[in-house]
This record gives sequence, structure tokens and C-alpha cells, in this order.
Amino acid sequence: MQIARLIRERGPLTVAAFMDLALYDPELGYYARAAQRSGRAGDFFTSVDVGSLFGELLEIQAEEMSRVTADTAAHAENSGGPAITASSAVASFDLVEAGAGNGRLSADILRAAKAHHPEFYDSIRLHLVEASGEARRAQAATLGDAVDRLASSGPQLPESFEGLLIANELLDAMPVHQVVMREHGLREIYVTATDEARLKTDDGRLTTIEGPPSTPALAAYLARAGVSLQPGWRVEVGLRAVDWVRDAASRLRRGFILLIDYGHEARELYSAARSTGTLTTFSRHRSGGPEAAADAPAWLQQPGAQDLTAHVDFTSVRAAAEAEGMTTIGLLDQTYLMLGLLDGLADPQSAIRNPQFKTLMMPGGIGSTHKVLILGKGVGAPALRGCSFRVRVT
Repeated sequence: MQIARLIRERGPLTVAAFMDLALYDPELGYYARAAQRSGRAGDFFTSVDVGSLFGELLEIQAEEMSRVTADTAAHAENSGGPAITASSAVASFDLVEAGAGNGRLSADILRAAKAHHPEFYDSIRLHLVEASGEARRAQAATLGDAVDRLASSGPQLPESFEGLLIANELLDAMPVHQVVMREHGLREIYVTATDEARLKTDDGRLTTIEGPPSTPALAAYLARAGVSLQPGWRVEVGLRAVDWVRDAASRLRRGFILLIDYGHEARELYSAARSTGTLTTFSRHRSGGPEAAADAPAWLQQPGAQDLTAHVDFTSVRAAAEAEGMTTIGLLDQTYLMLGLLDGLADPQSAIRNPQFKTLMMPGGIGSTHKVLILGKGVGAPALRGCSFRVRVT
């Protein structure tokens, strides 16, 4: 186990640092070593794996957002606002997908745009953001005849863009710190290696220990979210997700961010119902479940060979975006987003009968477990089609 050797060399790691190695290290990381990890042959199932209908529905929302962005840009110019012309807004719309993998979702969106909104298709400048080199190398083949829209592909967000940023199941895979409240105050969980006799090899067993918080940002995060942990509660703190959203919002000149992920408002995430945390694993479509033992949780086993995920704190994500000038347009279950977009299809009734739609809507499945956060910047608070059915989280 190479990670055990690294811990022996560096000392105990925060859970966030451990996740960074286990998921994203170029040689050891779970995501870094394969072009695709989801689907029937993979370890977990996403809305993209359901079929092309998910992308076709999101294309309806993206096309509407492109018109809203163009209209607000034109209005800003006419009223002496930022120097962005209506013609340039219409001619170029940045579609940025973060955590794009091999580009399947963007490919579905582009093909739907080409078929139903050709002017929108011609305006798109696609930017695929993906850490895995293996996945990036597969993107051109995945895009196929839509590859002409690809403007950039790399591990980082564009320096500046105007349009729409989509992140589908990205934030839940970002490294998190894990903390536990004790009678004498907040403690952080660290990953270390045991079995001293074997530490000269790469086979040392991993375990957890408690120590002082690695940064005061952990306590500050919980305080901002209005969280009061009870003694014994063990929870995750998503500093990386909040920093990423703040950075993304600062790069967006005008337009929208659409985030789809597992998660809750802070009051629900940091509650007695989830007082053992949400960090878990997925391997061959089976979750590691809650931690069976404090010193040897499932997420410590086989690092680099299984997915690691923790639920998103949408309260803190939203606050970070708003601090960078964004407006929250809606937070809703994926079910309601799909229903709001349904009428935008050429044949809604046919879609309703489609097994893909039923899967995307399934109560207790991805329709309700996945939340959608829609944020806007410089576009006011438009009544978007995707929020037309109901803005509700369950």
C-alpha cells in the first residue's frame, strides 16, 4: 500500500489530504487512472449513465440561460453598464463542464442543441475541466461530430468566462476534513499507519487518530453555517468545495452556475441524524455504509481502488457564491428540475413514457437524493423554466 509508505514518510494526514491522494494522485488516484468510473461496468451510477435524456433536458435550460445572458448583456450596454455588446453575447456562450470526465454529458447537451437549437449550438464555446489525463484523452472521441465546439480541455477552470458552468456530482468527490466534537472542544481526524513491523514495506495498515484541528478555518466554517455540534458527533467539513465555488464565481463574468449533487442544508447535514458523518465509499455499486469502527472505517480500505464521497453542505456553498456577487435562483430536487424542463421537449409525452425519465424522477432514487443549486451573476433573478414546476427540496 503505497499511501501507507507516504504516511510513514510525511506523518499523519488530514482526511482531506488522504482523499486527495486516494482520488486524484496521478499515479495512485482512483479518478486519475481511468477515463470513466461510472456506469454498469463501473462502481457507481449517475444521471448521465441513465442515457442521453438527462443531457437533452439540461440543454433546454442551457439554451434559455444563453438568451437570458444575452438579453441582460444588451440591457447593460444600453444603460451604460459593463462594456459587453449584445452581438458578442449572442455569438459566444461559454459552456463549462467541471468534473467532465470523458465528456459524455457535454456531448449529450451539444447533440441536443445541434438538433433543436442550431443557433445556440453555433454560439457554444465548450470548456471541459477534468483532472484525469486518461479522461481528457477520451474526450474528443466522446464528443464525436460535436468536437468542433471544444474550445479548451484541462484540469483548471477557464480564467474568465461568460455563460454557464455545470458541475454534476463534482463537489461530493472533493476532499473533506473530518472533525469530531469532544467535551473539551473540536478535534480533527487524521489518517496514520499502524503495524510497525511492516512499515518498512508498503503494507502498513491505515487507521485514524484524533488531534488538534489543522486549521482554524474548520471552526470558522461551522460557526458561519450556524452549526453547534454535540459531543461525540463526527462530521465532514468541505473547505475545498467552498473554495472551489468561490473561485468559480469570481471567474464568471456573467451567467449561471448549475450544481447537481448529493447534499443538504447545513441544519440537516450537521444534525443528530447524520452525527456519524456521510463520508463513504462506492465499489461495484455498493456503498461502504456507515463507519463500523472509529479506527478502521470503510473509506480507509483499498485507497485508490474505490470511490470516496461525502454529502455537500449547500448552505455554505451558496454563501460562498453569494459572497462573490452571485444570486441564488433556486435550490430544488432534481425531480422538480426535470419536470420543469419537460415541456421544452419536442414530444413531452414520449419522454414521460421513456424509462430514462422514470429513473431520473424516481422517488427515493436520484430524483430526490440529488439536489440542484442554480446561481446567477449579472442576470437578475429570472424565472427559469427549470424552476417552473416547484422549487423544493425533500
